[in-house]
Amino acid sequence: MEPGLFTPDPGPASWPRMLLSQTAIELKLTLRHGEQLLLNLIIPVLLTVVLVTQPFVEIDTTSGLSKVDFLVPGILALAVMSAAFTGLAIATGFERRYGVLKRLGATPLPRWGLLGGKTLAVAGLEVIQIAVISGVGVALGWRPRGNPLTVAVLVILGTAAFAGLGLLMAGSLRAEATLAAANVVWFLLLFAGGIIFPLSSLPGGVADVLGLLPSAALADGLRSVLGEGEAFPVGDALTLAAWAAASLAAASRYFRWE
Repeated sequence: MEPGLFTPDPGPASWPRMLLSQTAIELKLTLRHGEQLLLNLIIPVLLTVVLVTQPFVEIDTTSGLSKVDFLVPGILALAVMSAAFTGLAIATGFERRYGVLKRLGATPLPRWGLLGGKTLAVAGLEVIQIAVISGVGVALGWRPRGNPLTVAVLVILGTAAFAGLGLLMAGSLRAEATLAAANVVWFLLLFAGGIIFPLSSLPGGVADVLGLLPSAALADGLRSVLGEGEAFPVGDALTLAAWAAASLAAASRYFRWE
């Protein structure tokens, strides 16, 4: 008999295996959850179709973009916000309330592994969102331009900014308060965050302030690249980077696991 063949060898799995396993679990739970699918896929797709095809929706932009060129990048920004902020905040808030985070903390999975798994699951969901929404946009006549790498950088910065805000909310408020606040913020940013309505239609001072929101920076950055072919929207990227740094720092400081 080979020495040690049936000798127990308990111990945690390697950290890459734990991270990938947690990522797969998080993504499966999201895709199996009806409300998450509604928020992250169904609503963005329906908004894309309705806003682009219906004549009663008029988009008055000063950039010269067509309606489809203005709306589809905005819906992509909405999808990132839905996945990285609203969906992540609500799911994490209720996991914290029900003691899931506390129990996971007693396993060999480190806390950074849990957060890393959630982050990678959000990234995987965003890949699905971008593919589906872009496909619908192309079917409706959208012809994207620009460098895909620049788009990826903007999406990563936007994801970091919104994820930090979502984790900050989930880790500092009660689950019910997180649910209400995350949905209210989602609706406010949808209509006043530069996603489906141009900020140029608002008074100058108001537009300047709202233009500093992460939703406006991400939507405007994506429009600049995908609609106008801009090489790299530095201002929008810096705004997103500032939000990402501030929100992630605050989340790491004030997030409560129990």
